[in-house]
Amino acid sequence: MTERDVRALQQRLADFAEARDWQPYHTPKNLASALSVEAAELVEIFQWLTPEQSAKVMDDPKFAHRVTDEVADVLAYLLQLCEVLGIDALEALAAKIDRNEQRFPVGSAEPKIPRRHSAE
Repeated sequence: MTERDVRALQQRLADFAEARDWQPYHTPKNLASALSVEAAELVEIFQWLTPEQSAKVMDDPKFAHRVTDEVADVLAYLLQLCEVLGIDALEALAAKIDRNEQRFPVGSAEPKIPRRHSAE
């Protein structure tokens, strides 16, 4: 996915919302809440599956369709949230990977359990 692809998707989402007068509802708080709900709906699909079943979830058309739809919903709300907050999603991800490569160097004996900070 390129930056151009992300921008095009964000524009389609913005156009969709504008055509329905939904922009007043697309506040950071509402979008973050919606993102959380959609992520929970994705988790729900896997909730009672064994690890082996979850690894094969895309082999079942019924589950594959649900997983695909929920992934799309999560991505849509994430892109809309980034748009509203002025976050370049691809740049943010690249920077986070850079930080994680520093925090978790190759060859470390075991993963460090990261501390939770509000800035992370």
